[in-house]
Formats: sequence, C-alpha cells, structure tokens
Amino acid sequence: MNEPNHQTPQKDEENFDSLTFEVVEEEHTAQGKVRRRGIYLVPNLITTAALLCGFYSIIASMNGDIQKAIYAIIIAALLDGLDGRVARAMNAQSAFGEQFDSLSDMLAFGVAPAMLMYSWSLTGLNRFGLMCCFVYTACAAFRLARFNVQIGSVDKRYFIGIASPLAAIVVLCTVWVQRDFAEIINFSSPWVLGTNAVVMVVVGLLMVSNLKYYSFKVMDKKRVPFVMMIPVVLIFSAITYNIPLGLLSLAIAYVISGFITTWMARKKPVVAKA
Repeated sequence: MNEPNHQTPQKDEENFDSLTFEVVEEEHTAQGKVRRRGIYLVPNLITTAALLCGFYSIIASMNGDIQKAIYAIIIAALLDGLDGRVARAMNAQSAFGEQFDSLSDMLAFGVAPAMLMYSWSLTGLNRFGLMCCFVYTACAAFRLARFNVQIGSVDKRYFIGIASPLAAIVVLCTVWVQRDFAEIINFSSPWVLGTNAVVMVVVGLLMVSNLKYYSFKVMDKKRVPFVMMIPVVLIFSAITYNIPLGLLSLAIAYVISGFITTWMARKKPVVAKA
C-alpha cells in the first residue's frame, strides 16, 4: 500500500507562515509547470492606481463633487486599458493579475458610476432610483464574473456584452452633458429622472447581453484609403467643440454598433462541412 503524500499540504502551509500572505502561482514554461512566489510589480501598481481612482470617485460623489468623480472614472478607464497592455508587453501576465484587475474594475466601473448617477440625479426617485443603480452594479458584477470564466475561450476580437469601462463611460458622459447644460435642463423634471433611470438599467443589461462589441484588441494592420481619415478628423473636431457631448455621441454609437455587429454575424451563411 502506498503511503499518503503530505508534500503538497506542507508546501501550502509554508505560504502562510508569516504575518502577510504570499501569492504562489503555477506558470507554464519551456521546462514545464513552475511554482513561483510573488507578483509582477508594474502591472499591479497600475491596477492599484485604477482601484484608487474608483475609490476616490465614490468619495467625491458622496461629497457632491461631481466633476472630480467624473474625472476619476475617466482616469481609471485609461489605467485599465494600460495595465493589460503593460503586462503583455513585459510578459508579466498572471492569474492573480487577472483577478485583481476584475476586482478593481468592479469598484471603478461597477460601483463608482452607480454612485455618481445616484448622487447626481436618482436620489430624486428615492428607492426606485436606488434600485436602478443597483441593477447596474449587479450587472457589472455578473459581466465581470462571466468574463473571468470565459478567458481563453472567446474570440478576442469581440466583447460579449458591452465592457464595464465602456458602460461606465456612457453613464458618466450622461451626467457630464447634463451638468454642462445645467442652465437649460431642469434636473428635477420627471423626464430627466426617468431618462437617467432607463440609462442605468439599459446599460446594465447590455453588459450581460450576448451582443458582440468590437474589442479593438486585434487591429487590422492592412492599409486603408486616405479618405478614411476624414471621418476621424470630423469626430475629433466634434469632440474638441464639446468634449462631454462628443464622447457621449461616440459612446452611443458604440452601443448601437453591438446590435449591428451581432445582426451581421447572424446573417452570415453557415458553411456546411463535408
């Protein structure tokens, strides 16, 4: 009879023999699976900075400092797009980094935008406004959990459901435009409150939908006609004229693109295999 092997439990206990925890991960290398201690510093520092921005945005929203709350979410979105690229460039991707990034996204793009909208407008709807903001936050959690379990099994060209940072941009741009046009918009009117409530619920549901959104992770390097630069210049000009309105227009166009992309994918004929 073979004696039980106690080597693995002993190794696991060694990871918890100090006052602070230690991360131990298995990595696939040319020599096979290797257990390594510690984390990659640079990408996780960027993720921590994004987490800080999300936390600060929540505090700013609670204090009524809406503009700072908006800027904090925008910076968090920029950092979120940076940490993954830095990790890939440094060959510093890890399971810990993926999970930490999702937790940071949950705070910065799931909780912070909901707090922003609730503090800005939906307090006027009392419990119904709270419910709409919670729907958005819950859908962000569902979307991030689904993304984690589907890593490595989906087409990298597309997001299934709108990504949480882009959903947050839609919410914050809605608030930003209303704030910029405060002189002509009555924020206590039922149609404004209703619009904001609908935005939170619809954007939340889009995060957990099966719509395909282009991810821009796999860019086509083929040359295109120079005339393609003209729409780009017009878009940048519109954003420069009014940044919040321009960004909101782009965000709405991106939301609509998911319906078009999904419809076109379903219209493609299925080629029968011999």
